Amino acid sequence: MSQQPIVLFDSGVGGTSILKEIVERLPHEDFIYLADSKNAPYGERTPQEILDLSIKNTDFALGLDAKLIVVACNTATTNAISYLRTHYKLPFIGIEPAIKPAALHSEVKRIGVLATKGTLSSALFKQTSEVFAQGVNVVEVTGKGIVEAVEGGWTSDQHFMEHLKTQVQAFIEEDIDYLVLGCTHYPYIIPQLKQLLPEHVKIIDSGRAVAKQTEAVLEENKLRNSSLKPGKVELYTNADNVFHLKHLIKAIPNARVLRKVF
Repeated sequence: MSQQPIVLFDSGVGGTSILKEIVERLPHEDFIYLADSKNAPYGERTPQEILDLSIKNTDFALGLDAKLIVVACNTATTNAISYLRTHYKLPFIGIEPAIKPAALHSEVKRIGVLATKGTLSSALFKQTSEVFAQGVNVVEVTGKGIVEAVEGGWTSDQHFMEHLKTQVQAFIEEDIDYLVLGCTHYPYIIPQLKQLLPEHVKIIDSGRAVAKQTEAVLEENKLRNSSLKPGKVELYTNADNVFHLKHLIKAIPNARVLRKVF
């Protein structure tokens, strides 16, 4: 049984929404989270830039003796995970928009996807949509300024709410019944989305599914931590956002936030 840490990385603080779900499911594991806030957002970068940043984060994670890496970023998953799985030996868990359950459960066969430009324009997203959303009208909206608002901690600002209202208008006009969040930053604006969308719209993200898959891959590869003590959780950030990170992960007991260069 492995005492090595599980390492997660994202283009900033958004992947902490995934971290919370995995820590809750696997409380005896050690975790290290890499918040690459210095380079956020990934969604507006070129595919090559996203790949280069993903390689950088992976190499840093290997230096921390990672036993498994969770790419806690939809944009990095859709643009880089195939390369990472091919060129590195350890297991990778990726994050993809939950199109399958939304399409399956939609009664009106109209669903929305709110995601970054990098995710919506990726080949993997297109493939996923073609496989799981046949016969379903998928309304795609590129999130603008949402990652920056979550990173900066001003999602309750009235100006941001007005900006968000214009972005969700297409979902209202198309009368969707499911909204898929295609970025790990976006669960932090679920309260704001609920204010703006009709009550019948169900909002789903990938957090619990990713936690379940992480547990399955640990079991499959015999990588579970044998300790029955609560695991350690450390978060590394390469930007001046230590206070904000601490606020976002206050629900995780004994988590530490450290300023690191990576």
